[in-house]
Amino acid sequence: MSYKRLTSLDPVELEGWRWAPFLNEIIHSFSSLQPTISPIAADFLNKESTFGSKIKPQKVQTQTWACRTNKLRHVRAACVEASGTASVLNFLVHPLESYDLPFFGADFVTLSSGHLLALDLQPVIKSDKLHTQAVWRDLLPMHARWQSILPPGGPIPKEAEPYFSPGFLWTRLPLGLEADRIISEVIMPAFKDYFSLYLNLVNNAIEVTKGRSSDLLLGQESYMRYRAEKDPARRMLTSFFGKEWTEFYIHDVLFDLSEEK
Repeated sequence: MSYKRLTSLDPVELEGWRWAPFLNEIIHSFSSLQPTISPIAADFLNKESTFGSKIKPQKVQTQTWACRTNKLRHVRAACVEASGTASVLNFLVHPLESYDLPFFGADFVTLSSGHLLALDLQPVIKSDKLHTQAVWRDLLPMHARWQSILPPGGPIPKEAEPYFSPGFLWTRLPLGLEADRIISEVIMPAFKDYFSLYLNLVNNAIEVTKGRSSDLLLGQESYMRYRAEKDPARRMLTSFFGKEWTEFYIHDVLFDLSEEK
């Protein structure tokens, strides 16, 4: 029987999904923040399709876990499992612009070519020391610790640099038992470190002035436009679910700035 989720706060259940332990950690961490449901249309909350040949069709499923709190405008995890072809967790925390907080971003992607793994506390206004200095003071030693025992992921595009911090943790791993060990023994504790730092920032954040809030909102809009325009999952999602569904999912669910959130 096909599992049907009822709300965006219900647990994600994807058969064979390798990133479930990370989402479970997220859900557990947010439980103390008294999250409320983020409205997600049913077609984006749980979407199923098939791919491959007509003789041997394979199942692909995408589910969205989402919530919000009194300081976080939209917290969401896009979860994809495609019969061993792709397994993805794309997680983003979008703060309210009335708090001087960075975004939290995590991308864990498994494809037939290997694993692509990324973590960051992403600045809203990278050039603004008031916004970044206190964050990077604690983030950079954490980054140095974990990146030193991981292979580098490679350069990022120059146009992307304003949206990543110097503490961007980024690696690529080939498939295999050694990668499984690294994900368990390095990536998971690194994720817990990064996420714990972020939640401490959230807990200690105080409201800013209206003028400061306006500046932060402009930075958030720039970030969200960039993420929507350059989303690397667009091609994969389009091949699974079609262009119309994919574009709506990217612009209106994953990287949305509408006031309804």
